[in-house]
Amino acid sequence: MTARIGLLGVAHLHVDAYIANLRATGATVVGVTDHDPVRGRQWATAHSVPWFDTPADLLAAGVDGVVVCSENSRHLPLVQEAAAAGVAVLCEKPLATTEEDSRAVVEACRAAGVPLMTAFPTRFNPVMRDGVAEVHSGRLGGVLSAVGVNQGKLPMAERAWFVDPEQSGGGALIDHVVHLADLLRWLLDSDPVEVYAVANRVLHGQVVGVETGGLVVLTFADGTFASIDSSWSRPERYPTWGGMGLDLVCEKGVLSLDAFSQFVTVYGGTRGDLDWAAWGSDSNQGMIDEFVAVCAGKTTPRVTGEDGHMATLIALAARESARTGQPVRLASAAV
Repeated sequence: MTARIGLLGVAHLHVDAYIANLRATGATVVGVTDHDPVRGRQWATAHSVPWFDTPADLLAAGVDGVVVCSENSRHLPLVQEAAAAGVAVLCEKPLATTEEDSRAVVEACRAAGVPLMTAFPTRFNPVMRDGVAEVHSGRLGGVLSAVGVNQGKLPMAERAWFVDPEQSGGGALIDHVVHLADLLRWLLDSDPVEVYAVANRVLHGQVVGVETGGLVVLTFADGTFASIDSSWSRPERYPTWGGMGLDLVCEKGVLSLDAFSQFVTVYGGTRGDLDWAAWGSDSNQGMIDEFVAVCAGKTTPRVTGEDGHMATLIALAARESARTGQPVRLASAAV
């Protein structure tokens, strides 16, 4: 039977891609709702998706799962409503803007007995998956250190709420630390014990009040350390949104991973600018394929709410460290 999926919120720009990914699976997109009816109705019309005035109306129409793409600060009540209705949840990252709300997201789904999956498409990127498998094989020995980059454009042009700390939780640290934090936890099969970060507004400081550049160092219990560059450092006319890479120094070798290196450079054309036309696998599609299978009861999520909660805590710790200038110790993230 075809899974029936609802969309709760259209604030996050990833929803523009997810609609095509959902349709590619054969799932039925039942409808969409958003707290901003003007924005929501415009999106619904543009993507030929039925509009519902409230989340309750959409859930009452009968769905097997929902994708939460609202502003970060609005994730919790939407997840709670979906969990109470007994449907599976795929929630955008970070799970929330505070540790308490992030924990409550996980607990709501656990109490209701519904699957919770965090939107970490990089877990489904073939390059990153092969890299993790290589490390886990033991052929390179233990990981000694890692250097990660997740850089992008200032997101104001697509969704201005990203630079409003009340709605997003922060700036570049909140936006981009979570992906590599999750990858490093998966790669090392361990949680960091300490987070240290510095941040600035050298770029775009005259436009926004949140951090636009950040460098984070994670220290793990066995002494392994990793850095994450999470800056909004790509210019507006950059050919794509940004990029993600991870370089590993191991006991028996080194490994360099680039998640988005498969593209063709295009000059001119309909856009009139230099463009990169990607030809590699669609990580979003892999993630959505798994979520639809979860909704159909065919599998369980390989990237969970607990994973999302820990990545959220790391990003929040990075912002706190940048604020105080001191490292932040991480306690157990168990929920």
